[in-house]
Amino acid sequence: MRHPYRAVVAVTLSLLPLAAFAQTQAPGPPPGSSDAGKKPEVHITPKEAEALFKSVDEIQGFAAKDSGLRSSRPVKKVLITRDAVTKYLKQKFDEDEGAKRMERSEIVLKKFGLLDRDFDLKPFLLSLLTEQIAGYYDNKTKTINLLDWVDAETQKPVMAHELTHALQDQHVDLTKWGDQGLKDIAKNAQQDNAHIKNDEVDTTREAVLEGQAMVVFVDYSMKDTGRTLADVPEELMGRMKDMLSGTESSPVLARAPLILQQSLLFPYANGLTFEQSILRRSGVQKAFTGVLDDPPVNTSQIMHPESYVTKVPQPLIHLADIHPLIEKDYTPYDVGVLGEFDVHMLAELFAGPQMADALAPAWAGGVYYAALKKNVPATTGNLGLLYYSRWKNTDSAESFQKLYTAQLARKYSGLQRRKDDEKEGEEIYSTSEGDVLVSTMGSGVFTSEGFPLEMARKLRDQITSNQGEGPTRLALQPLSAPLITGFARLGAMKAGIHAAERYTQSLAPTGE
Repeated sequence: MRHPYRAVVAVTLSLLPLAAFAQTQAPGPPPGSSDAGKKPEVHITPKEAEALFKSVDEIQGFAAKDSGLRSSRPVKKVLITRDAVTKYLKQKFDEDEGAKRMERSEIVLKKFGLLDRDFDLKPFLLSLLTEQIAGYYDNKTKTINLLDWVDAETQKPVMAHELTHALQDQHVDLTKWGDQGLKDIAKNAQQDNAHIKNDEVDTTREAVLEGQAMVVFVDYSMKDTGRTLADVPEELMGRMKDMLSGTESSPVLARAPLILQQSLLFPYANGLTFEQSILRRSGVQKAFTGVLDDPPVNTSQIMHPESYVTKVPQPLIHLADIHPLIEKDYTPYDVGVLGEFDVHMLAELFAGPQMADALAPAWAGGVYYAALKKNVPATTGNLGLLYYSRWKNTDSAESFQKLYTAQLARKYSGLQRRKDDEKEGEEIYSTSEGDVLVSTMGSGVFTSEGFPLEMARKLRDQITSNQGEGPTRLALQPLSAPLITGFARLGAMKAGIHAAERYTQSLAPTGE
């Protein structure tokens, strides 16, 4: 999906690491009091702030040595209050451009079934990010923002994470490097395919940035042992990913929809395992400056690092010019890809983690397109959505088709199958939001929701005939991109940092 959240969370995985230990301060009020369970706010003294500022240069030196990223200048630092963070976050939510992008993304996510129809995304995100965000490195002002309510020693390991972002910024200029996707709504076929080709780049690069910063965080946390993440046995690598996928440290995140949980944690969990794989295989230079200079291109490469290392050709699905078919009754709304990461979330949500693990690796590309009926409000009922996916074999295509149709009843009221209208390979349904067509053709699956049946068939025939019989090339934009890139721009996530800390501690007792 496109990047409507970028303005809302324009600074996430570089802002939240400093939130990691915000809950470890002073004891709470006495049991039985009206504020029982809450911990009183403590603030750093001027003397403590001075010592904290002095440690920035030292920790930046550690991060530079650990990563091989050259430190060309000191990083500016400032102490911020909780109120300042909250004000900053609310301001991002109130920006007109960000609000419009958020609304657009929310409706498409609901149409796909990744969010419930009655879920109100904006207030939930504000609550979630308020819980998670604490401080950040701002690549525009070149400043690390430190917290006045978390003690200095607690902040230091997380500063190593944030200062890695500062070093990355000095190497590639994060403002330009991390913002490659197109922002405007695509108005023609050429623009459609430009979006499809480029938009996942930002998502993938966020995973690189966070993965590298997490490596330095873990190494700093283990520095007294003389070991680094590169020394951890390969069989223990999965332990970190499992911990990073948890939500125990965040009450708000624990009750978030799956797409929010996994979009927030993807750059931590998958970014770290990607970087650790490169680090073990090719060393520090390749894992840091090498990946920054030659980054992976899609979430599939992040999830399967060997495909990045061996330069496996990436397939790309091309979207036919469907504008003449829809322009009389619809206006363009959104275009992108339901990528491997998104397919995994869909499968896990609709059929459980085992199905997700089995099905997602068989994904071989897919594009979606959303159009809004003219002169009506933007709602799921007024939106037409199509999705065409390719799979590595026909069994996987059939499995996805069954999984997708099985969850239609969860999304729509009044679901009725119309077998009398069906042709070979089709399933047709009437719903409260219009016609639904699902077609399986060999290793391809086409779905249309909301478009009239005859228009849906024409769209299917035009899109599928445009692909040819040769290997597809992979489209580069995931449906979850606005969440992943958006959250990643606001700072480091408590849940990710807490998991990394638990992982580091888990290695110490056994000496593994």
